[in-house]
Amino acid sequence: MDPLELHYLDMTRRRFFGRIANSIAGGVGIAALSQLVGEKALLGSPAGGSDGLAMPRPHFAPKAKRVIYLHMEGAPSQLDLWDYKPGLRQRFNQDLPDSIRSGQRLTGMTSGQSRFPIAPSIFRFSRYPNNQDGMWVSELMPHTASLSKELCFIRSMHTEAINHEPGITFFQTGTQQPGRPSFGSWMSYGLGSANANLPTFVVMITQGFGNMQALSARFWGSGFLPSEHQGCKLRSGADPVLYLRDPAGVTRDDRRKMLDLVNDLNAEEFERTLDPEVRTRIAQAEMAYRMQASVPELTDLSGEDEATLEMYGPEVRKPGSFASNCLLARRLAERGVRFIQLFMRGWDQHGNLPSELRAQCAAVDQPQAALVRDLKRRGMLDDTLVMWAGEFGRTVYSQGELSTTNYGRDHHPRCFTIWLAGGGIKPGVCYGSTDDYSYNITENPVTVHDLHATMLHLLGIDHKGLTYRHQGRDFRLTDIAGELVPGIMASPGIVT
Repeated sequence: MDPLELHYLDMTRRRFFGRIANSIAGGVGIAALSQLVGEKALLGSPAGGSDGLAMPRPHFAPKAKRVIYLHMEGAPSQLDLWDYKPGLRQRFNQDLPDSIRSGQRLTGMTSGQSRFPIAPSIFRFSRYPNNQDGMWVSELMPHTASLSKELCFIRSMHTEAINHEPGITFFQTGTQQPGRPSFGSWMSYGLGSANANLPTFVVMITQGFGNMQALSARFWGSGFLPSEHQGCKLRSGADPVLYLRDPAGVTRDDRRKMLDLVNDLNAEEFERTLDPEVRTRIAQAEMAYRMQASVPELTDLSGEDEATLEMYGPEVRKPGSFASNCLLARRLAERGVRFIQLFMRGWDQHGNLPSELRAQCAAVDQPQAALVRDLKRRGMLDDTLVMWAGEFGRTVYSQGELSTTNYGRDHHPRCFTIWLAGGGIKPGVCYGSTDDYSYNITENPVTVHDLHATMLHLLGIDHKGLTYRHQGRDFRLTDIAGELVPGIMASPGIVT
């Protein structure tokens, strides 16, 4: 059959009711279409998201308006940064007791080891602030540690994933299987845009030091949600977005006329097919046109004072550096971008951990602390939710050879540490605890679904109510799980 004929025979449920509504004015077709639109509004975002109905609105009063998610890809070692276990120094090179490991599933990298030697951290820890109630933080993160009164550490995070790809996918989308919408896409769908000139969801990537895991674009993809909700990746270099400049000889007036013509054709196609992706193309073309003006203004740091630039560190003027991306994250937040995600690669330290970890921490410590300070001094931290996390943690035992100055650690999903700040988070607390080996959780376990549910709650969204119907099933970020964690919220408010 001719491809064009197949195209015209393609009839979705949406198109079927749409054509009935167009041909039977005031009859059952309009009623059916109205019911369909109403159902989609309820099953999708609180007020319809991308269906062109009313602007989305929260389920209840939000504590946060936006999220800045600092993802440390590769899984930082909680033992060397946040989860202080001084008693391990007396257990150096001893075998991890079987009662602690208790038959845990291992990766292929250490499953063949004949023994599991305990590797205490070689780094000093200090209390911040310097009193008996302070939090123990590694010497590798002095700038971040100085903000301990603003941070909430969760030491009892755990996940089902034991390898990077499913682990990152789980943290981004709420499932280990690819194909689901990312957190930022759900937020875009549920809350809509706060700035018509910039994307709702922006991603930036920094190259780290050491072993790099692949970063798939699906980590910020929209899955089965309309593609207008996918993340927009800003590149380092002269052109943060490809084709930002018009070709030589093309004026802005020429570009506007061309875009209007294409939009008219797409509008006719949408009226005929009711295909939501056609409307997405219109929206994306308009966004691209506006970004030609808004992105150069965003990335121009000439208006930042020297004190601010110095606060972010010496690499702040280097495009693509973590310092530069942290400053851009603040500028994006100021301009109403809902979800800003920074990926820092290179935390996968199976060997040579001490030297690689020093380099990684030196690259992120000052900029991430500056970001929190900058938000606070501008009055934005209260309604900005900042999260720092990897996809899982690291083992207490060494992978391969162990010495007094060098070791590596394998993947460890059973317990790890993340921190949050601002946006309704309770400041200056540590939530959850682990055993003497930082191997098992002993108090207040928190799953990825629990974390997502709590973050959505702070954004004014009931995680059970933010759903999207796909292939006959209602999907949500938290799948069929997720419980709020009141202990990390400054004021839990409505708990559902």
